Parts: sequence; C-alpha cells; structure tokens
Amino acid sequence: MRYLHTMVRVSNLEKSLQFYTEVFGLVETHRLENEKGRFTLVYLAAPADKTAARAQKAPELELTWNWDKEIYTGGRNFGHLAYEVENIYATCRSLMDKGIIINRPPRDGHMAFIKSPDGISIELLQKGGPLEPKEPWASMENSGSW
Repeated sequence: MRYLHTMVRVSNLEKSLQFYTEVFGLVETHRLENEKGRFTLVYLAAPADKTAARAQKAPELELTWNWDKEIYTGGRNFGHLAYEVENIYATCRSLMDKGIIINRPPRDGHMAFIKSPDGISIELLQKGGPLEPKEPWASMENSGSW
C-alpha cells in the first residue's frame, strides 16, 4: 500500500490555483479535463515532492472542480492538510504579506494553521523541530477557526 493523494473539491478553480500555487507555493504536476463528466482535476505537489509526484502520481493534492455550480459546505470531520516548512516564521510572514490570515499563529515555533479559499484547513509544521518562540508570533491570538 502507498499514499496517492488527497482530493479537495473547489468552487473556483482559478482562485484555488492562485492560492495553492502562487500564494502557498505548490506546483502543478498534471491535470485532466473530462467533458463527459463535466469536471477538471488538477494535481499539485510540494516542491520537494515534485519529481516523485510527476513520476509516480504521488504524493499529491487533487483539486476537483465540477463545472456545474455547486455549493460545498465543509465539516471538521475532514480534518486538514499538513505541510512541513523550512522556516515557519518566514512562511507565515510571506503568507500574511499576500493577504492570508494566520488562523492559528506559530506561537510555539512549531505549528500554524491557515485556510484555503474554500475553507480547507492547512497545517504548517516546522521542519526538524520547533524554533525558539518569538514576537510577534508568541503573543498573537487565534483568528477564526482552524
């Protein structure tokens, strides 16, 4: 057995792609347009997983966009996506500079949460263990849900 991908339904493909690629930094590995089924699948990978994802179709995030308008309601039963980052403070600063709300700031130097345009929780984890807590993160309050 091996892990392949996580599928997330999106309501606006262009807005979601802009978030996941330009803002969050994932790369598109391949896509499938299905006219008969009226959907588009876009597969994304973290930069460090790009080569493996293109060769093995894993590990990836699959964005599913159904062409017929649907309203999706999220539930906490889904949980979240998780990505390891080189420097959680620099990553959160970069995301904030791009207009992304840090729902759970990295007060502990280890973990933070943001949300995608469709409300999917994304956990950011510091690679190699926590960084020393520092401001403004250490005293920053949570914002919304995560």
